[in-house]
Amino acid sequence: MNSHQSSETSAEGPAPLAQGRQRCDGISRRDFVYLGMLSAFGLSLSDAIRLQAQSNSGRTAKAKACILIWLDGGPSHLDTFDPKPEAPSEIRSQFQSIPTRIPGVHICEHLPRTAAVMHEVALIRSLTHELGNHDTGTRFLLTGHRPTPSLEYPSMGSIVAHEYGFTTPMPPYIAIPSDSAGGDSNAARSGYLPGGFSAFNVGPDFSRLGGLTLPEGVSIARGERRRDILRKMDQFSRQVEEGPATGDRDAYYEQAYRLMGSSKAKDAFDLAAETRENRDRYGPSRVGSGCLMARRLIEAGARFVTVVDTGWDTHQQIFKELPDSRFPGSGKLPSLDRAYSALIADLRDRGLLDSTLVVLMGEFGRTPKINAIGGRDHWPRAGCVCLAGGGVSGGRVIGATNSFGEVPSERPVSPPDLMFTILQLLGIDPSRELRTPTGRPMKLLQEGSFIQELV
Repeated sequence: MNSHQSSETSAEGPAPLAQGRQRCDGISRRDFVYLGMLSAFGLSLSDAIRLQAQSNSGRTAKAKACILIWLDGGPSHLDTFDPKPEAPSEIRSQFQSIPTRIPGVHICEHLPRTAAVMHEVALIRSLTHELGNHDTGTRFLLTGHRPTPSLEYPSMGSIVAHEYGFTTPMPPYIAIPSDSAGGDSNAARSGYLPGGFSAFNVGPDFSRLGGLTLPEGVSIARGERRRDILRKMDQFSRQVEEGPATGDRDAYYEQAYRLMGSSKAKDAFDLAAETRENRDRYGPSRVGSGCLMARRLIEAGARFVTVVDTGWDTHQQIFKELPDSRFPGSGKLPSLDRAYSALIADLRDRGLLDSTLVVLMGEFGRTPKINAIGGRDHWPRAGCVCLAGGGVSGGRVIGATNSFGEVPSERPVSPPDLMFTILQLLGIDPSRELRTPTGRPMKLLQEGSFIQELV
């Protein structure tokens, strides 16, 4: 295999060309929950909320919450956080590199606001693995386990929900707009844990939500009556048949009731409550609105919020798709730059950054060699991750890649290492043993170690 060829090519054939902002694998996004279209308190809302009301108090952790910004499709490390300006023309980015607040460290010119907050960020330049398609790469990054057909592993968000449990009216694990990172896969879902620990999906129209409200004609009192009726029905159904769906349902209904009864929790979904100045700070893009809502949800008690930003599968015309080359607001990089830098600064201004871990990553990097149609293909051997807040010491770079950005030349970091570190920063023991539905004992992680250079 040519050293610049995608690792996906030999096993699965060359990746098809991306169509617009759809990923190259053609997988559709599904299972969206439309909060603004909920029509029946109790049943439909509770079906949207997947939690189990278990409490796990008394935890000591550097991070109390986590915001994951997931760049779905695989962002190019060479055109973002690991530029190689001295590389040959067929490899180096057409973008210039600019200095950051970390002395001697440069990033892409289209990330100037991010460059100004890099003193808050720890940049890992040596993330590496071997799974070169979207589905398997996403599963590896979000679960810390190599995918296997014999068992679905829980995502880090579901693990956090399971370990912290339900302690406030706010769902502990929320996805914006949905937990379909990696398309139709279950990568961001609960795996072998009960379905109640999957994410609360806010749906694709989240930026227009005016907060959660009861449908017209439905009151809390009416909801209480439905709640009592449903409890009686569940008692009867258990006498007939007990199964996973029955086991999850109580948690869904209880969470729906508590969420709708909490004005603070409902109002957290209302972006209109933010000042115009702060909304402008994050920008009008979907990733900007997502990051702003994530901050509001963490502030209201959520433990883990994923913001999914699609459109990073740049097999063609990468130097037109990433910057604002078509029209203002068209490029991926300027929108991300504005949203990410605003989130870091906003959390710091509100005294939340020290207790909130912010993670920015995708499933892999892109090929060092630019292809014949001006894009880069899948390249899991090298990629970048940014971490800030939550006990992480900013202003440092961990690891490096070789002169062409092909493979790590210093301090390789694996997905299990990253998962291990995130869990520990959140006060969760990665070696903790759970049981699958069949009774099989299973550690949260089978491998991986803490990235000591982060703290």
